[in-house]
Amino acid sequence: MKHTQSVQEDEFAELPRAIERLGDGYDAAQRDRLMRAAGYAWPVRATLPRLPSAFVVAERLKTLGTDCDTVVAALLGSPACEQTLPLEKVAGEFGEGVAALVKNVRWLNGFREAEDIEDIGDQRGEQAERLRRMVLAMVDDVRAVLIKLAYRTQRLHMLDKHEFARRRALARETRDLYVPLANRLGIAQLKWEMEDLAFRCLEPVAYKRIARSLEERREDRERYVRKFVTALRCKLEEAGFSGIEVFGRPKHIYSIWKKMQRKRAQLSDLFDVRAVRVLVDSVPQCYAALGMVHAEWQHIPQEFDDYIASPKPNGYQSLHTAVVGPEGKPVEVQIRTRQMNQDAELGIAAHWRYKEGGSHDNRLQGSINSLRNLLDGDGDGGGDADLMENFRGELFADRVFALTPKGRILDLPLGATPLDFAYQVHTEIGHRCRGAKINGAIASLNQPLSNGDQVEILTAREPKPSRDWLNRDLGYLVSSRSRAKVRHWFNIRDHEQHIEDGKQILERELKRLHAESTPLERLVRQLGYERGAELFAAIGRNDVNTAQIAAAIYRLERPTVELDIAPRRKRARARGASGEEVSVRGVGSLLTSIACCCQPVPYDAIIGFITRGKGVSVHRRDCPNILSLDEGRRERLIEVEWGEEHGAYPVDLRLLAYDRHGLIRDVSQVMVNEDLNVVRLHTETDASEQLVDMRLTVEIESVEQLARMMERLRQLSNVMEVERRGGDS
Repeated sequence: MKHTQSVQEDEFAELPRAIERLGDGYDAAQRDRLMRAAGYAWPVRATLPRLPSAFVVAERLKTLGTDCDTVVAALLGSPACEQTLPLEKVAGEFGEGVAALVKNVRWLNGFREAEDIEDIGDQRGEQAERLRRMVLAMVDDVRAVLIKLAYRTQRLHMLDKHEFARRRALARETRDLYVPLANRLGIAQLKWEMEDLAFRCLEPVAYKRIARSLEERREDRERYVRKFVTALRCKLEEAGFSGIEVFGRPKHIYSIWKKMQRKRAQLSDLFDVRAVRVLVDSVPQCYAALGMVHAEWQHIPQEFDDYIASPKPNGYQSLHTAVVGPEGKPVEVQIRTRQMNQDAELGIAAHWRYKEGGSHDNRLQGSINSLRNLLDGDGDGGGDADLMENFRGELFADRVFALTPKGRILDLPLGATPLDFAYQVHTEIGHRCRGAKINGAIASLNQPLSNGDQVEILTAREPKPSRDWLNRDLGYLVSSRSRAKVRHWFNIRDHEQHIEDGKQILERELKRLHAESTPLERLVRQLGYERGAELFAAIGRNDVNTAQIAAAIYRLERPTVELDIAPRRKRARARGASGEEVSVRGVGSLLTSIACCCQPVPYDAIIGFITRGKGVSVHRRDCPNILSLDEGRRERLIEVEWGEEHGAYPVDLRLLAYDRHGLIRDVSQVMVNEDLNVVRLHTETDASEQLVDMRLTVEIESVEQLARMMERLRQLSNVMEVERRGGDS
């Protein structure tokens, strides 16, 4: 069986003839759009002789029944046009809709094709699956995928223009990626053609053997099918059917080979080598015709499938049966309505929702929605089942697909960063990572990646991960696998170094939280360790982070710290000046306010001071004003604690940094990212030392939020220290 192209390049030898062919069947306005598009594509049509002609692809799409915009996009989306026709010009002349479609087509056509050699070995199938999912995740308008399928089909007809290794690589990529996409879209015309062309390249011996066997018996088989078709048509007409169509259908070589492999049978043992199709007007007629076929010829058990009642995942509907025909030879009979046949041959192109004046098509939308699920195998599904073996449980909605500079695709969790990308490439690359470029531009290591981003990792000679990478609040690593690799690197370092680093980190955090008076022994036990050295080592390995330290201090001090002078009495509720509740142990409902001198925030350890005429002033327990009270005034202290709900409270901070351009902008960006409100900002610059002393007042909801925000500020370039201040002191 020899493949012939439905459209040849020499059929577009002249522009007027090309426009006449493409414009046939369209109205005047549509023909004008096609003429203008052809005018752009025609002068550059021969600049890339090894790639498919945009005119041939456009004609193929036209035969599939696509809308005018799809044909225009096929002409303007070719690699040749991309060099001469920018998207801005496309939008200006053909509209934003066509420009968006052309953009997607150019992205797909420009995607790196398979290598000449199998450089990824056993990962080839996995790589193909990632590519398939990325295509679906990236392309909002599925017409772009349809155009790409037409380009790839035409590309297979040009394989003889490439060397052997290149031909096989393109054929493998077609089988693993494009055939399943065509199958899911239900475009049988392109699916069967791509399958046979790829099979001819990858398995030439098997292809020629089956083709030769079919050719040797072709006349006898066609004669037999004609006789069966005549007999079946007569029986149906006698049964009262009118306007029916009965004809023999061609068998595709790849389909025959797949069934021979699956059933371990010879060509002569297959039931559907002799195949007949019946087209009727309605679903009831389908089942009536099936009953007539089974009444006239003996049905072969286990060879009946009702895809009308249970359609395939791609929407395919038909009745399949096999009977023993004249001379005892098996015959496959397919029965479907004309609409089902059009759907099966053209897929989504038969129900195109984007056709001018067309209404919303629920069936098409279902097909598109189905396309955005992982591709499940369906028997003759073009290899879907094998490719999906390791990916059945995943959805790409929570994944991001990024590319290496060589075009390899990495499948990462949503929100993944360049550092996650580096560790996905190789553990050693991650350890030595010092910077990254996203689409050619320098980017921070904690910048979230988007689908289709090309990432280049910049490395140092020696591995030196940072403990900050393990801090979830800083957002360097999203993948738990990547985080485990960093943690393992630190775990194998010198234990004494862990202890020393952890001790310094803890001292810094206690100072920043104004919790230096917290008993170390109690803090160690609160965090689940027996000895201080164990806690220091855990902090040094980042098994315990700054947010956990802040939370432990709160849990340690809030429920248990009491002052002897405060009697335990019935609790009453009072509302603070901020409008949020603070629980007061006193004599009834009292007005409360947050002290300006120390500015406590949930959940600092707090104490109340009964003022004269202004209710209870709430202070931190380590507030200098509270600690310096004389014996007489200490009698006015009262126990208070944070209520179930609270709002935002002002906190004063001091930031010391070396002066640089953009420092205030970066500080503000941290506040924006944390969704914090800056109440006051004051800076003083020492020109001789190039130092900036920045004072901020920020509204904070909790100690944990405060610790996280201070840690992010400390990570900014040139920042030396960030500390919490007690008012304006």
